[in-house]
Amino acid sequence: MTKEEVAAYGLTEAEQTGEVPYLSINEWAEEDRPREKLMEKGAAALSEAELLAILIGSGSKRESAVDLMRRVMKDNGNSLKALGRMTLQDLTRYKGMGPAKAVTIMAACELGKRRMREPADVRQQIATSQDLYEYFRSRMMDLSTEECHLMLLDMKHQVLGYSVVGQGGINYSTADVRVVLRQALLSGATSIAFCHNHPSGNPHPSRHDDELTSTLDKACKAVAVQLLDHIVLGDNCYYSYHDEGKL
Repeated sequence: MTKEEVAAYGLTEAEQTGEVPYLSINEWAEEDRPREKLMEKGAAALSEAELLAILIGSGSKRESAVDLMRRVMKDNGNSLKALGRMTLQDLTRYKGMGPAKAVTIMAACELGKRRMREPADVRQQIATSQDLYEYFRSRMMDLSTEECHLMLLDMKHQVLGYSVVGQGGINYSTADVRVVLRQALLSGATSIAFCHNHPSGNPHPSRHDDELTSTLDKACKAVAVQLLDHIVLGDNCYYSYHDEGKL
């Protein structure tokens, strides 16, 4: 085995020389096998790699499904968010990861996103900037370019609707204030919340962000609609114009 193959498979020197034989999952102790472990202890007891291994079913001749997914997760900083951004081409470059397995992982990641977006049985009520952050984050967490999203709310700050009102590039996005106001008035919303993301991960607003917020706030006041907040999404963090006393 070449050095490149050893690095690709993540095998130790003992494993490549045969001193420690590779064991398939079927040869593991029953309590260590992902499926059996899940049935006995529940899904919460499994690591991300073990859960993903159940989905793909098998690895390769030299690597178990769990070891394969550990390697994939390690390359993604053990982040499911980063895994969700991987393309079919990204995944299939791994030995033992064919198109069918890659598609299964991509489908699972998409289901996770959709579950986060699924509405509650009752109309969600917004009380804090954290509520806004969680709502927007579930819809914008994997965007690679900036977008502007709008939330429409009633008098009780319950969510009436949601839409994308602007798209841009890696470090810039804007929204037409007239489009925002039109959606608010047509829906009967008495208040709105505005959000855009910073793919860089830093939520600190730019001068353009400040100007857009000011313009939007003045326009909303002119038609008796309240701008509750403008949230800027970063990487697992956010900036709230309301919390900072700028609204």
